[in-house]
Amino acid sequence: MKSLRLSRSMMRSLLVGGAVCLASFWPVAAQVQTSKTVTHGESTHEVKVERGEVIFVSGNSMVVKLANGELEHFTNVPDSTTVLVDGQHLNIHQLKPGMKLEKQTLTTTTPRVITTVETVTGKVFHVSPPNSVILTLENGQNQRFTIPSGQKFVVNGQETDAFGLRKGMVVSAQRVTEVPETVITQQVKRTGKMPPPPPAPKADVPLLVAAAPPAEVPTPAEQAPTKLPKTASELPVIGLLGFLLCGISLTSMLLRKLI
Repeated sequence: MKSLRLSRSMMRSLLVGGAVCLASFWPVAAQVQTSKTVTHGESTHEVKVERGEVIFVSGNSMVVKLANGELEHFTNVPDSTTVLVDGQHLNIHQLKPGMKLEKQTLTTTTPRVITTVETVTGKVFHVSPPNSVILTLENGQNQRFTIPSGQKFVVNGQETDAFGLRKGMVVSAQRVTEVPETVITQQVKRTGKMPPPPPAPKADVPLLVAAAPPAEVPTPAEQAPTKLPKTASELPVIGLLGFLLCGISLTSMLLRKLI
């Protein structure tokens, strides 16, 4: 009889343990109602501009001279990467040395929070506070749930913890998790300009022989005068003649007296 009672006790334990094991392996998503919401924050934008000149192109590789004078070698450029030149999308095989390239990269950073709400309602089948509880769900299946620290349950509109649960109680529990994320997106725009055309060959132009201008012939009004201009006065000549005449007169008077 005693052994029979032990067998029954052991059987009950095995049945309960089997129910717990089955509940723990039952898909949670099939019994728990889950909803997710995404809240976006304010986005920030950053524009980066890179310029360069094509120096060499061979196959899917090219060498570009950057604006700072450095040379950068791009290898394995995919054919799908194109540059907008004069309204046409050109791939690497259509690029030519001397072309001017510009790459604009717009980076948008948006913070967001993903809020997940998990709700479960059922009747308490077994509780092991504060670690776990087995609920009988609406579909009649038993499912085991691990009780998070600080989890509250609503029973008849009242909140209680795991220690307040009793078998047969209809409880509702809800778990809310918030996961912050940062979403980064990039938009790339590539444009280019064709190199200037080579200068046209110069045509044969006859040489011009420079000739000296003809000498200017002075007009009669500009010819040099034949006589020197009169610059001296005649008074000294008249005085000299008067002095000579006086001398002649005196000489004549002396000669008369002597005779």
